[in-house]
Amino acid sequence: MNRGGGRGGGRGGKKNHKGKRRQFTDEDELREQVQKAEKEKAWRKQQGIESDEEEEEEKEDKDAARARNRDMPPSESESETDSEEEEEKPKGVSHLIEVANPNRTGAKSAKKVTELGDKPASGNLSRREREELEKQEARRRYQALHAAGKTEEAQADLARLAIIRKQREEAAKKKEEEKKAKEALAASKKGKS
Repeated sequence: MNRGGGRGGGRGGKKNHKGKRRQFTDEDELREQVQKAEKEKAWRKQQGIESDEEEEEEKEDKDAARARNRDMPPSESESETDSEEEEEKPKGVSHLIEVANPNRTGAKSAKKVTELGDKPASGNLSRREREELEKQEARRRYQALHAAGKTEEAQADLARLAIIRKQREEAAKKKEEEKKAKEALAASKKGKS
């Protein structure tokens, strides 16, 4: 009676799509495989059998093994092969040819719109960058006009401020008159007593 729901697995843990349990390779076994591959490579070099294709395949295998063992410190043999690979001279003219992939953007070429500043050369900017620069320029012009009081919004604000000033002045006068009236009333009461 399987009540685990859906895919059979029950108490046995998760199973892969073929119904088998997962098998993990331990670190020692991986090291042994790498050492075995290196010994085979050395034997092939002694025999003069190895070709360029086999070297590339072995490099790919090593890269895959390193990707699996990122958390493990590299063994002595791995660090030696790394230094050997770095010291190898490039073959052919591939190191002389510079390949530029237009779909790949480098960190040097990517700039933010804010970093561009006010550059007049708008021919090399993208549409979005041009629009962003135009927006910033329009906002700056509007703020300058607004500060000068030439925009409709600024004129409406100034009119509103004038009305508020008048109301405050009238309220201040009213308070002052009430204060004088109270003082006069208090003085008249003192004089009668």
